[in-house]
Amino acid sequence: MKNIVTKSILAAAFAMGMASAAHATQGVSDTEIVIGSNGDLSGIFAAFNVGAIKAAQQLFDEVNAKGGIHGRKIRLVVEDHGYQVPKAVQNFNKLINSDQVFAMILNLGTPHNLAGFPLMEAKQVANVSPLTAARQMLEGDISYKYTGFSSYYDQIRAAVSMLAEQNDAKEVCAMYIPSDFGLEVHEGAKDQAEKLGLTYAAETTHKPDEQDFVGSIQKLREAGCDIVATGLGVRQTIVAYGTAKKLGWTDVAFVGSSAGMNTAVAKVPEGVTEGYYAAAGWSDFENRLDNPEVKAWAEAYQAAHGEPVGTAAQLGYGAARAVVQALEAAGPDLTAESFRTGMESVKYHDAINDVDIDYGPDHQGGNLIVISKIEGGKWVEVGRLDESEVK
Repeated sequence: MKNIVTKSILAAAFAMGMASAAHATQGVSDTEIVIGSNGDLSGIFAAFNVGAIKAAQQLFDEVNAKGGIHGRKIRLVVEDHGYQVPKAVQNFNKLINSDQVFAMILNLGTPHNLAGFPLMEAKQVANVSPLTAARQMLEGDISYKYTGFSSYYDQIRAAVSMLAEQNDAKEVCAMYIPSDFGLEVHEGAKDQAEKLGLTYAAETTHKPDEQDFVGSIQKLREAGCDIVATGLGVRQTIVAYGTAKKLGWTDVAFVGSSAGMNTAVAKVPEGVTEGYYAAAGWSDFENRLDNPEVKAWAEAYQAAHGEPVGTAAQLGYGAARAVVQALEAAGPDLTAESFRTGMESVKYHDAINDVDIDYGPDHQGGNLIVISKIEGGKWVEVGRLDESEVK
C-alpha cells in the first residue's frame, strides 16, 4: 500500500512538473500573458505616456473580452518613473524579476530604455515600441528590440533639409537636453548642416526641469540662427518657442523631432505655438477624421475615457496592435522565440498613424518621416518621405 501511495505521489509530481515545463516561459500561463510598461506618467513627457497607456489598455480589454489570444488574457502592469533614470531601473527590476513580465511596451525615454536593456535581455523580455525614437533602440543585439517608427536623427535631418531649401536658411542651431535623447537631435541638426554646406552656428543645453529660456533665445538670435532644432520636454518646447515669439524673433524656424509632435503642443491657447514644426514617424490623426476607421477609433477612446484622443493614444494603439498581432502569430506555444517570429511577421497599414508597418528582420515597424507644422491649433502635414530618402 505504501509503495502504491509513493508511486501515486511521484506520478502526480511528474505530471505537475510536465505542466510547469509546458509553461516555463516567464509571464505566460495557461490563462494569462503579463505585459509590462515603464514610462513617464508624471514627468516632462507625461503627455506622450498617459494617453498611450489608456489606448493600449483599451485595445487589450477588447481582445480579452473576446476570449483573449489562444485562450490567454493580457494583463498590463504599468509603472511610473517620472523621467528619472534611477526610478526607471528600480521599476525594470520590479517588472522583470517580481512581476515576471513576458514582454514590455511603451517604455518611455532614451536613457531609461538603455538602462533597462541588460535586465530585459537577461530574461529575453522583448522591448516593443518604446516611446523614444533614438537609434540606440536598435543597436547591438536586436533579438528582443522592436521600434515603432523612424529615428530622431533622421527626422531632424529631413526637417533641416526641407526648411533649409524652403527658407534659404544658412545658419542651423539647436537647443536640447544633453541626454541620449537630446544629443541625437543635436547630432542630426549638426550633421545635416555640414552635409548641406550650411553653418552649425550655435547651441544651448538645458536641464529637464528648466523653464527660463530668455538668455538662450537671445544667444541663438545673436548667432543668426535660421533653423533651431529642439530636443526638449513637452512644456519646455512650448515655453521656449513662446519666449522667442515674445522677444519678437519670428524670422526663424523652430523644429522638433517626434518628441515635439504632440497634441498638447498644438493646442496651446492664444496660438502660442503657431508655426512650430515637427518631424515624426506618423501623421497626426486630427486632419484624418473623415477616415471611418480613424473616426471610430477616436470616438471609442472618447467614450471609454471621457476625454479627447491625442498623440499619445495614437502611439499606444500602434504599440498594442503590434503586440496583439505578434501574439496571435506566435501561436499557442508562446515563447520568446515564437514571439520573435510573430513580431517579424507583423505587416499591415496602420490607419490610425497613417503609416505602413513591417517589422521584419530589421525590427523597425515604420520608415516614414512626416514633417508637420502647427496651423490653426492643428498639426498640418507639409512634407513626407521614407527614411531611406533622407539626403
